[in-house]
Amino acid sequence: MTDAMSDVDVAVVGAGAAGVAAARRLLALGRTVQVLEARERAGGRAHTVMTAAGFPIDLSCGWLHSADRNPWAAIARELGFAIDETQPGWGERLVRAGFSRADQEDWFRSREAFYARLEDGAEGPDRPAREFLEPGNRWNGLLDAISTWANGAELDRISARDNRRYEDTGVNWRVLEGYGALVERHAAGLPIKFLAPVGLVDRSGQAVKLEAASGALRARAAILTVPPSVVAAGNIRFVPELPAEKRAAAEGLPLGVDNKLYFSLAGEWPEIGANWHIAGSVERTATASYQLKPHGRLLVEMFSGGKLALELERAGAAAMADFGRAELAKFFGAKFARALKPLAASAWGDDPFARGSYSYALPGHADDRAGWAAPVDGRLFFAGEAASPDFFSTTHGAYLSGIAAADAADAALGR
Repeated sequence: MTDAMSDVDVAVVGAGAAGVAAARRLLALGRTVQVLEARERAGGRAHTVMTAAGFPIDLSCGWLHSADRNPWAAIARELGFAIDETQPGWGERLVRAGFSRADQEDWFRSREAFYARLEDGAEGPDRPAREFLEPGNRWNGLLDAISTWANGAELDRISARDNRRYEDTGVNWRVLEGYGALVERHAAGLPIKFLAPVGLVDRSGQAVKLEAASGALRARAAILTVPPSVVAAGNIRFVPELPAEKRAAAEGLPLGVDNKLYFSLAGEWPEIGANWHIAGSVERTATASYQLKPHGRLLVEMFSGGKLALELERAGAAAMADFGRAELAKFFGAKFARALKPLAASAWGDDPFARGSYSYALPGHADDRAGWAAPVDGRLFFAGEAASPDFFSTTHGAYLSGIAAADAADAALGR
């Protein structure tokens, strides 16, 4: 039963993967719930759109990482979504770009040596991951570029210890109808108020009061699934103020920037296989990764990260497209570049409700994930990929953190 001073047992702020998971769990536990979502849709940083080419595309998360243990894989099957179990083939990037098998083997050795140094060094004082690069190694630019794609930031900003804690089974699948569409479908039927950004969380009284664009809501407890970047930017006011350690955790877990741009590809191009991956350059950090003919469709996905992604985002979609065409023309020629027509692009860096794509820990801040996930006063709980100790930056990490926060809130409320 709710208190006389409360409208619901638990208010959930955000209808992304974590908020959807938390709300479903709480309802299953018999709690009354209201979800407040700033956007006009569910999914948060999971977002699928339909293009003029007639294909659904993910402008954010697209891979079921650790798919053999990812709960979204089971949810997808339960909801009738199709899963493409084709592995990504990221390791073939060099061969696709014309490098020899010997070069590729040299790359593999250098890559594994780097990650081994990172693994061993993470036991000591936390340091920037960049310090584990071998000076002068020919593949350092590619290693740094991969960090921008995986973390949304360059290696000099990445905590080596936090990076080591990430768990991945190496199994990566995709949802044919779109990962964002899957999260949105899973949100169907939940009590969600859209276009309701929360500006105040007041826990000074008997109930937790939340003030949103849709009006005020009182709850016995609240689960915040907003990214730490939103709190660090001061987009939500707290009364009383959050503890200093919570604020510090928000500052220590910024969101990196990764953006996608999809091109339609005119013509058949039989010399290019389905799901080919290629790096625009192996010599510099400021380069994009490309997936050619994803699922066999006549599309090209451009994926940029870090400083380059934010720079291109602010320059506009046309500048992003020009960059991608120029990189791809080096490998496939001017005719191929002319066959590319931009369809849709993301812009997560300046998105007011995310302020980035997914979280990374700054050097020296590896333990901030636990601090960010910790409840406040037994009434304010936190979830989202940034709160996941080992599956951060993933949609399943967000989902599992939402379940954990819901269970913690339920236990705190008692029966």
